[in-house]
Amino acid sequence: MNASVAAHADWSVDPRKRWISVAYRNGAAWRLEAPRLVGDLPALFPALLTEAGGGAVALGVDLPLGLPRGFVAAHATAADFPAFLRGLAGRPEFFEVAATEADISPARPFYPARGQRGMTRAAQVAALGLAGPEDLSRWCDRATAERPAGASLFWTLGPNQTGKAAISAWRDLLLPALHGPNPPLLWPFDGDFFDVLHPGRVTIAETYPAEALRHLGLSLHGSKRRQADRAVLAAPLRACMDRLAVSASPRLLAAMDDGFSGDAAGEDRFDSVLGVLCVLNVLAGHRPGGIPPDPWLRRWEGWVLGQTALPR
Repeated sequence: MNASVAAHADWSVDPRKRWISVAYRNGAAWRLEAPRLVGDLPALFPALLTEAGGGAVALGVDLPLGLPRGFVAAHATAADFPAFLRGLAGRPEFFEVAATEADISPARPFYPARGQRGMTRAAQVAALGLAGPEDLSRWCDRATAERPAGASLFWTLGPNQTGKAAISAWRDLLLPALHGPNPPLLWPFDGDFFDVLHPGRVTIAETYPAEALRHLGLSLHGSKRRQADRAVLAAPLRACMDRLAVSASPRLLAAMDDGFSGDAAGEDRFDSVLGVLCVLNVLAGHRPGGIPPDPWLRRWEGWVLGQTALPR
């Protein structure tokens, strides 16, 4: 099965920085529209399904989907990550960020609520009864030969943290949807990518725009936070879209030439386009839709769509 709609949502705690890019299948080709705000969360999945016209929706999201195996081995009792996530419906304290070390527990693992003197990741590890910091990193978060390590899931401080995005998306988007009448499917927990693309369903996969750059053969010189540096990639992005049989709408072409504008959300719009091209690259068969043969990844930790590099 293939998808009728491919999309990528670049996630943020701030709704003004949540942007989604959507591509629509047209025979063997695709048409990609300019990024738009995610908007009302309960309406997101129904809107995508309507746009898919009864077909499958492949949605990439730039946020963690899964739990580190060290944390799971010590504290989780559910069958797998989707079951754990559904079980959080009656546990709002799980999403309350601990203000002090004394507040940290397996039932409240996110830390810290704000920066303060003396706080350390080691204290978080100790408070959770884990052996070391590696117990708070999923396999796909660890450094590979191609990129440095990502942030650990439950850390919520600093520009590279992912904890706040996980809280926002798990609590406000995924948890209500998983208890709704047409719950989304979660890759890779529900199966390999092409096996979980079902008509009338949304399939969600974790994506990583910086990883997508490498998958697509693109190089960003400078910073994605600078409009001029993003604009330099307009021509390479066009070439990439040509290889994937993707036509860009006039608004998207203008946005690419402009470096996705100079406001604070420019990098988010840019990342949403990279993310959807990552999804389309997998749908085209240029990157795998499977995962390494490790049962922890299938049941608990998850994986980044299209990633082939293993941890060092």
